[in-house]
Amino acid sequence: MSTPRQFIDELTARLEPLEHAANRAWWDASTAVSDEHEAQRVAADLELRTALGDADACTRLRTIRDSGDAHVVREAGVLHDRMVPHQVSAATREAIARLEADIDATFNRFRADLDGEVCDDNAIALVLRTSDDPDQRRRTWEASKQVGATVADRVKELAHLRNQAAREVGARDFFALSLATAELDEAELMATLDAVDQATRAPFEQWKTGDDARRANRFGCAITELRPWHYDDPFFQAAPTADDLDLDPWFTKIDLVELTRETYAGIGLDIDPILARSDLEPRAGKSQHAFCIDVNRGDDVRVLCNNVPGAYWTETMLHEFGHAVYDSGVDPGLPWNLRTMHPLTTEGIAMLFGRLTMDPAWLREVLGIATSEVDAAAHALARRRATTMLVFARWVLVMTNFERGFYADPDADHDARWWDLVEHFQGLTRPVGRHAPDWAAKLHVALAPVYYQNYLLGELVASQIQATIVTRFGGIVGRPEVGHYLRQEVFAPGWRVPWSELIESATGSPLTVHAFADELQSLLDPEVVSEACTQLNLARARRTGPDRPGP
Repeated sequence: MSTPRQFIDELTARLEPLEHAANRAWWDASTAVSDEHEAQRVAADLELRTALGDADACTRLRTIRDSGDAHVVREAGVLHDRMVPHQVSAATREAIARLEADIDATFNRFRADLDGEVCDDNAIALVLRTSDDPDQRRRTWEASKQVGATVADRVKELAHLRNQAAREVGARDFFALSLATAELDEAELMATLDAVDQATRAPFEQWKTGDDARRANRFGCAITELRPWHYDDPFFQAAPTADDLDLDPWFTKIDLVELTRETYAGIGLDIDPILARSDLEPRAGKSQHAFCIDVNRGDDVRVLCNNVPGAYWTETMLHEFGHAVYDSGVDPGLPWNLRTMHPLTTEGIAMLFGRLTMDPAWLREVLGIATSEVDAAAHALARRRATTMLVFARWVLVMTNFERGFYADPDADHDARWWDLVEHFQGLTRPVGRHAPDWAAKLHVALAPVYYQNYLLGELVASQIQATIVTRFGGIVGRPEVGHYLRQEVFAPGWRVPWSELIESATGSPLTVHAFADELQSLLDPEVVSEACTQLNLARARRTGPDRPGP
């Protein structure tokens, strides 16, 4: 029998080219939708899944993982966790792969029908950010959900298949299996979600009270008449534009690629090779979303975006290239199985860089906004940063709790349950009489399942690493020593150790909610509460005037 080292090397030699081919096929299918690319993606994906489904190999890895051989035990454990979900029948693996590819192609091809015209996601976002016409906003918001009705039945079918696969390997359901094979304890995760809920509920409600009053005044309605289309984002996952700070004018005439390059160059990180391989402009037949992919766990990292001028795609570029510099910075000398990282750590780095669009130092030194203008906006920027943290945290609570219930019973009335969660965590009011699969319009439910907890934990990681950087170096912008710290203490280790050990090593303490809560508290002040009350009183006075009914 081969030694553990020999066995892992032989298995790696089988898997590495298959993963490379599957990643490349996925990239092609995302950047140029066609039946040919979809077929190539399915074929490559199935070949990889079949190799990962090798039952004898998985059993041997479990033995090696539990043997105590320190030289290979970590590799064996990471690879074992990756293979476990594929220890199912060939028919189940194939059904899942084909259905995922089919749904993905639908999302990539889909463009909404708005008043008889084809409308992409960027156009929908523009209407929801700028239009003062409530009826136009409603029609636009409804158009943004059309894809949900198109894919919902297939997503439920996929959930049943995923649950079937999870139960074949002894898990309660797909949600539980996904956490168990990603070094996440479900009880700890739910406790963390509860802690974030408690930390954000009161300040979120205070902020939203004031924002709703301003919003009701803008649209000439009572606060109780506000509906999801009155907000700036189809899912209310991003903070709306504030009356005293619209970031978009600062970003309308920039060279977004050059801005991203300069940001990373300032801390000693070269992204030119990644830019050369990336696909950054919107067009038909291309995924409308954004992602970073490490094609070969080596020198082929790429980013997909759909850039248009404005703060949103600036933040997205900084975010996705945060993933990219992490992928590129993993020690190439590590074994292939460890030349990657946990999703929550890469999300933390991506969020760390995405936050820069609200960093006064970055606005001055990289974007080139006059110091006087930045100083005048400092208070509003702090509030905007806090609002962004609050709104996104509440959205993640919706998604994670929804998916937990979705896999507990895929046949439940999730159309209604979705709105129960939205009302509870986000404070939105569901449209009267609407009963549609709006949950299925969120691509992640189908194609990045049980992933959203990594965004929330990534926010905690970003806050903790940011606090460490500020303590050690005074800030991020223009400091090459920050790039050196990230390369050596965060990127290079890859997945050599569990994520919890990596965070403790890089920041000096285990991951907690404290840095996130401290940052949030530092950005809020009594004026936020005072302004909210003032605006609410004004809105009430307007609403109960001679031309408006009382509550």
